[in-house]
Order: sequence, then structure tokens, then C-alpha cells
Amino acid sequence: MELLNLILHFDEHLRTAIEQLGSFSYLLLFAIIFAETGLVVTPILPGDSLLFAAGTLAGVGMLNIWILVPALIAAAVLGDTVNYWVGHRSGEAVFRGKNSRIFKPAYLHKTHAFFEKYGGKTIIIARFVPIVRTF
Repeated sequence: MELLNLILHFDEHLRTAIEQLGSFSYLLLFAIIFAETGLVVTPILPGDSLLFAAGTLAGVGMLNIWILVPALIAAAVLGDTVNYWVGHRSGEAVFRGKNSRIFKPAYLHKTHAFFEKYGGKTIIIARFVPIVRTF
């Protein structure tokens, strides 16, 4: 349970992690941002709050901003690319089974209709309400 708390609230423990891990903290931050953007099952990670915490700690000199920013941009772009290709490769296969509880073709059609009607507004709102991006 303590490990789960550490993972879900890593932004609150970031200062301690940086002190203990030193330069490896950049790798850990990279991994968290990559996982949040690149793995479908990890949207619960503290990505946005972690970015603010890391930026604050860079501001007080605990992290090097010139290493942090490119590393986190790379993590987000690579994670997004991996997530896209996983969906592209396995998306159709997931919806072939008619008896799936989560992945039903009817849900896909309803989602498609929703985005046809509200797609532009949804993209704008999702930029400012992070939980919307997850769904």
C-alpha cells in the first residue's frame, strides 16, 4: 500500500527522490511521463502535477532545467508515439470480439458519432481538464 501511495503521489515525494537518486531522478521522471502518455493502463500517474513539481525544483536548483525540459519533452513525444502505434496495431483486434465487456463495437460507433458532433470542442476542453484526455 505504501508503494501505491508513493507512485500515485510521487510529486509530493519528488524532493526526497531527487536527493536520494541524484542524476537518476531524470530517468525516473522520464519513465513516469513516458508511462503516463504511452501506456494505456497508467493514466492515473501524476503527470501534470509532477511537471509542476519538477519545474519548481528546477527553479530552486535541485534539477537542471536544460536536462529536464528536453528529457520530459522526449518522454511525452515517445510515449504518445508508442500509444498511437499500440492502438494502430491492436485497435481492430480488440473490437473483433462481440462478447467483450469493455470493448464493444457499439461503444466505438457511439464514440465516433460523439466526436463527429463535438470533436473540436472536446479537444479544446481536454487541454484544460486533464481527466477528459484520459477518457
